[in-house]
Amino acid sequence: MLPDRAVTVVQAEWHGTQALTLTYRDDGGRVDHELLYRANEAALEIEEEGRAWSFDADGQLFRLASEALRIRLAHLFDPYLAVHTSNLDPLPHQIRAVYGDMLPGSRSVSSSPTNPGAGKDDHGGAADQGADRPR
Repeated sequence: MLPDRAVTVVQAEWHGTQALTLTYRDDGGRVDHELLYRANEAALEIEEEGRAWSFDADGQLFRLASEALRIRLAHLFDPYLAVHTSNLDPLPHQIRAVYGDMLPGSRSVSSSPTNPGAGKDDHGGAADQGADRPR
């Protein structure tokens, strides 16, 4: 009926033994009909209606994918994830330096070729990004 997708047969009306009018509905809900002959029979295929969702996939693969997604989004629930999952025991001032000063400051410095003076002081050196912030 439609070359790129399956349809649901609504009604079949025979005209003798060699032709029939087939009324069908596509997956978008559009109803149409078509006159078919015995010569068209070889090109048609009958499919059994199955479940829209099946749970017969590989369970190990599903667990792997869900664990990967959980790890990818873990920073949303634990901002210090790198500290909590490492084998190191950082001191409080090291955590404060990395998460309080280094990471937020690294996003604010621009070093694009269109703005060559960005992030530099008047003498051409790197400007102290955290000079006005309390420590």
